[in-house]
Amino acid sequence: MLRAISLTALLLLIGISSVKAEDSDGWVSLFDGQTMNGWKANENKDSWKLKDGALVCNGERSHLFYVGDDKPFVNFEFKAEVMTTPGSNAGIYFHTKYQEEGWPKNGYEAQVNVTHKDPKKTGSLYGVVDVSDPPCKDNEYWTQHIIVQGKHITIKINDKTVVDYTEPDGQKALSQEFERRLGSGTFAFQAHDPMSTAYFKNIRVKRLP
Repeated sequence: MLRAISLTALLLLIGISSVKAEDSDGWVSLFDGQTMNGWKANENKDSWKLKDGALVCNGERSHLFYVGDDKPFVNFEFKAEVMTTPGSNAGIYFHTKYQEEGWPKNGYEAQVNVTHKDPKKTGSLYGVVDVSDPPCKDNEYWTQHIIVQGKHITIKINDKTVVDYTEPDGQKALSQEFERRLGSGTFAFQAHDPMSTAYFKNIRVKRLP
């Protein structure tokens, strides 16, 4: 009997550990701060490392996709604490899909860039709504908050709204290379180039109706 109870308890613990905990406000963590479980890098996998509880990118182009079982996401709030070193470029993709190489075709990119030469700065809805003066600094963590509700996209940096955009009905794909339109999908972080270093931690999501 004791052996049977122990086995039952073990199975129960395994079941519990496989389910992501949701806090009282509905937020779920997508990153445990210690492993890359649930995340998959495509080309140039060595561009991604773990350091001090953060996902860190530095190296040749690579994208780190969230591939957990709880995708896809449609309506949601997404938050991550982000930091860049001077001159760095990165990004956060949403409504995207895993692909083996290249710049992600599906979904949108929320830009991560404070002082890189690209004039589209942190918080920009890349190629759609540009931000030129973001409320954040290199070498300091900021909160990047992305909200998708229906056709409405809001991007906040340190609680300041920098993008408030509604996708037109019947929006067509921008090109064969980039959709830049809503649908459903997952999230991805961008390693842009060997001169860019960015940190991502405290990554969480809350589904919306």
